[in-house]
Formats: sequence, structure tokens, C-alpha cells
Amino acid sequence: PLFPQDSLGCGLRTCYRYLNQTSRSFAAVIQALDGELRHAVCIFYLVLRALDTVEDDMSIPLDVKVPMLHEFHSHLYQPDWKYTESKEKDRQVLEDFPTISMEFRNLSKVYQDVISDICHKMGVGMAEFLEKKVDSQREWDKYCHYVAGLVGIGLSRLFSASELEDSIVGQDTDLANSMGLFLQKTNIIRDYLEDQLEGREFWPREVWSRYAKKLSDLAKPENIDVAVQCLNELITNALHHVPDVLTYLSRLKNQSVFNFCAIPQVMAIATLAACYNNQQVFRGVVKIRKGQAVTLMMDATNIQAVKAIMYQYVEEIYQKIPSTDPSSNKTQQVIASIRAMSLPGSPMASRHHYSPIYLSCAMLLAALSWQYLSTLSKATEEYVQAGDN
Repeated sequence: PLFPQDSLGCGLRTCYRYLNQTSRSFAAVIQALDGELRHAVCIFYLVLRALDTVEDDMSIPLDVKVPMLHEFHSHLYQPDWKYTESKEKDRQVLEDFPTISMEFRNLSKVYQDVISDICHKMGVGMAEFLEKKVDSQREWDKYCHYVAGLVGIGLSRLFSASELEDSIVGQDTDLANSMGLFLQKTNIIRDYLEDQLEGREFWPREVWSRYAKKLSDLAKPENIDVAVQCLNELITNALHHVPDVLTYLSRLKNQSVFNFCAIPQVMAIATLAACYNNQQVFRGVVKIRKGQAVTLMMDATNIQAVKAIMYQYVEEIYQKIPSTDPSSNKTQQVIASIRAMSLPGSPMASRHHYSPIYLSCAMLLAALSWQYLSTLSKATEEYVQAGDN
């Protein structure tokens, strides 16, 4: 970790230990955040991880799980509440929930209110989707909103509450929602095979039913051509969030918040570019190379660099569009709109420039100390492999 652990109370120390155990990809960027925002985001992450562990646990019957998800937010204010029956890998956060809820109650009220509110909304949304499948593309957006868009909205409200960012960042929920949707859709697209093997389905029926009778049919070798066409259509759907992502990032003022937000987004676009038109999605894991990932993290420290990275990857996708692909026109259109926003000298480009002095080498090395990078490159490897939802 990047900050002196010894200055922390025992409870917070434990929370950071859980953070490092449960989140490979986010632990390092969370610990690089400034000031009290770091603790708030750490606790927010652990609370949602606990909620997620309940949602994932197939050993809990529905009639127990649904009310549990609905009530989960209230346990934040019950010092003794814990759940010891879970069989999930991250069950520690439920078994020792009192430590997490205590540190939650130690946060400033502004942070508590955001975390509790998001936890409530997410619990209700998760319960709703336990009892139904993702059908239409609108439902896909709704599901992703519950499990990821709300995280983006909650984080944005925490950034504003900390006063490290303007209040607009927390108020503009549509942009914040898009940040979450872009990451979640990328994970869902990439994890097709893993989810199939575990009996989970997150691809929207409205899309895949045009290509196959059952979602599992896409994994059959004889269906590889239609499978790839279906994949390309979903990637095209996900790319529609990129303009919002660029607008959101262009508003951020604080360097640690910018890195925290930008790194997962550039990983996501790199992942989509690797998956696009790639049969491997239906045969195994598609990974971005570790070297590529480390470079991305080092580069994604200002809005111009992020636009250049996005531009580079949508260009890569553009070059791969098969002329016979049913979504080719749509894909070309969404790429054209991303290009317009990320081209150097585009109207938005001058909106927010960090001064050259700010981005001097010394500054960059400080922002991304070597420990941060080595932790992150480990994290990235695992992000790429596992994809933290």
C-alpha cells in the first residue's frame, strides 16, 4: 500500500487487508486516492463486495436471499450484524461485517449517506434480476445499471462530497452511469465462456436470439460464424458509452481521481478491441498483454492521452470490421462519433488541458510511484484474467 498503515486504526487496517484480498484490480488505484476519499471508497467497495457475495451465493435459497438483499443497507447501522453461512470465496467480508460497518459509521455523514443509498438501490435491483433473465437491450442496460452504473454514480457522489471534484460530477448521473455500463458490458462480453461454464447468462436475449436458439449454442464450433457476429453486435452496443466516458473524464480536476477513473476505462477499450471479431471469446480467455496493460496505466494520466488511447483502439476495431458483418454499418457509425470526440484539436480537446508543468516527469513519477505500478501490473494481469465485476 502507498500510505503508512501504522497510522491507521486496527479496524481500517483490517479493511485494507480485505480490500487487497478481494479486489486485485481496484486495491492499488483505491489506495492511491487522496485524503479521506480513500477510506470512503475502500469501505464503499467492501460493502458492495459483501452485497455481491450474498447475490452470488447459490447456497442461499431465493426466499431468504431476496429479503436479505432488500435489507442489506440497514445492516450498516447494526454493529453486530454478520452472516456466517456463506460458502463463497469472499465470505470473509460477511463473516467480519461488524468491522466494516464500524468503519462505515466512522466516516463523515456525507459519505455514509451516499454509500447507504447506493447499497439500498443496488440490493433492490439485484433482487429483481435474481428472478428474471436479461431479455431486451433495455433490460441489459438496467441490469448493468444496478450492478455497475450505481457504483459509478456512488463513486461520483463520493468524489464531489470530498470536494476534490466539482459538484456537477456527482450530480450528472447519466455520465456516471455510462462509466459503469462501459466496464460492466465489457466484462460480460469477455466472460461469455466462463459464465456459460458456471451456468450464468448475461448476454441479452433480444440480441443473441437472432443468432441462435440457445445462448449456449454460440459455444458450438459449427456456430462460430454467427457467434462472432453476435459478439460484434454487443461490442458495438458497448462502444456507444465511450463518448460519455470521455465527457466524464474531461471534467475531473484531481489527478488521483483521474487515474482511478481512467485506468479501468482504457483497460476496457483495450479488452473490447482484443475481443472484436475474435473467435477465441468462444473458446477460452481473451487477454490483453501485460506489457500493453502497464503501458496503458502509465499513459492514462490526462484527458488528451486517454483520448489518444481510445482513438487508437477504435481505429484497431475499425480495421477489423468484416464487410459481411451485419452490424458493420452501426460499428462504423459509432466509431465515427468517437473519432470526432477524440481527435486532437476536436472542440472538446481544449476544454481541459493540464499544464505541461503539472505533467512534468517528476510529477508523473510521483503520481505513479513504482510500488503503485508494480502492484497495478499484478492487479492488471488479474483484472485481465478475472475482471472484477
